[in-house]
Amino acid sequence: MDRPFVFINAAMSADGKISTVERRQTTISGREDFERVDSLKAGSDAIMIGIGTVSADNPSLTVKSEKRREERRKVGKDENPLRIVVDSKAKTPVDAEILNKGKGKRLIAVSERAIVEDREGLGEKAEVLICGNGEVDLKKLLFLLGLRGVSRLMVEGGATLNWSLISQGLVDEIYTYVGNLIIGGENAPTLVDGAGFVVEGEMVKLELLSAEPMDEGVLLRWRVRNA
Repeated sequence: MDRPFVFINAAMSADGKISTVERRQTTISGREDFERVDSLKAGSDAIMIGIGTVSADNPSLTVKSEKRREERRKVGKDENPLRIVVDSKAKTPVDAEILNKGKGKRLIAVSERAIVEDREGLGEKAEVLICGNGEVDLKKLLFLLGLRGVSRLMVEGGATLNWSLISQGLVDEIYTYVGNLIIGGENAPTLVDGAGFVVEGEMVKLELLSAEPMDEGVLLRWRVRNA
């Protein structure tokens, strides 16, 4: 494979929403799932999100457990995985948590249309990689990450990035924690948004690998058949 193993991890409500109609982050899972996600982070070489997630949630994507950070240090790794933002226009705020909290490397993937001054400003906080013309070329980005030694890439969304990766056949597995609440709202983001498939034959098929009760919901693990 000429790219990393890519898996999406997300929590969604019973009606498939990942946040409210106002795109406000909502607690969907509980302590057991938080620990699972932290373990996934610690076991990954890199974690990737889109600029929409930076704007809506402002996550740091750091490994929360000191024990897990120490285990990474013992094997010669940074205590946090490489943190990546897909940001075609270089609009990530320089004071974003992902650029300022926790030790480790950061990478902002931008396109050639990003304003030079914006790229230079982000360059003081992270490596800025130009990868694509009008928007970030995800296939090229994953290829370049593979060359850098990234073999396991965790994707934490959001819905637009998930669509871009899945529709291009760039995702191997999907973890979805389904919580015990209804959020509603026809414009609230779902696990995968984007343009959507119209022809049934083009729709992505999944194979259920496991279903595990967790907290007050269920964790589903899927393999993407046509990755």
